[in-house]
Amino acid sequence: MILAENIQRVQERIAAACARAGRSPSEVTLVAVTKTFPPEIILRASQLGLRDFGENRVEEALAKISNLPSAFTWHLVGHLQSRKARDAVQLFDAIHSVDSVKLADKLSRICIEVGRVMPILLECNVSGEESKYGFSVATDAERAYILSEVKAILALPGVRVEGLMTVAPLVANPNQARPVFRALRELRDELAAQFPQASWPHLSMGMTDDFEVALEEGATMVRIGRAIFGVREVN
Repeated sequence: MILAENIQRVQERIAAACARAGRSPSEVTLVAVTKTFPPEIILRASQLGLRDFGENRVEEALAKISNLPSAFTWHLVGHLQSRKARDAVQLFDAIHSVDSVKLADKLSRICIEVGRVMPILLECNVSGEESKYGFSVATDAERAYILSEVKAILALPGVRVEGLMTVAPLVANPNQARPVFRALRELRDELAAQFPQASWPHLSMGMTDDFEVALEEGATMVRIGRAIFGVREVN
């Protein structure tokens, strides 16, 4: 079956990239991004060994997650609007795309109401592209500003910062994205030194076209859709 072959191939590529970087594949979480794919395909992927799934949109996840086993781990990997924060807290086990103190504060207040702490990643716009969401960190001034933002988020009791996320630019050669991934790792290391009271284990970076380079630069979570499920429907 092509799905089984795709999963095996992706896992082999993860292992090879980790070997090149002197890392263990056990350090990496493969998040299978299921945008536009129906619950029956997700269930089949789980039967083939996948347990971590990612959705880009809260409204699409609403229609899927309730129809699937509760044993899965669900990651919100797309942009989150504040007005959908409550649904996100109810649906997801981790949110990769927190891009403001305002959003983090809202998530924290909702989590306190429902009695949970939400693991979050801070989305960073490393490349400086206007089309991308995230904390801007392309200049020294912006990198200095994020320190005050992170300090405020770390003080929120309902969320737990576990690292950073970025989306690299679309490039012809995956190696062209390497400076973006390296910059995110360096930023994470800088934040970990500045705020040692928090744990910073995760770098969510790398998708179908560039995940091997991201792994070589330290990714601990890769968000892969097309290489697993094939070309998705336009949505």
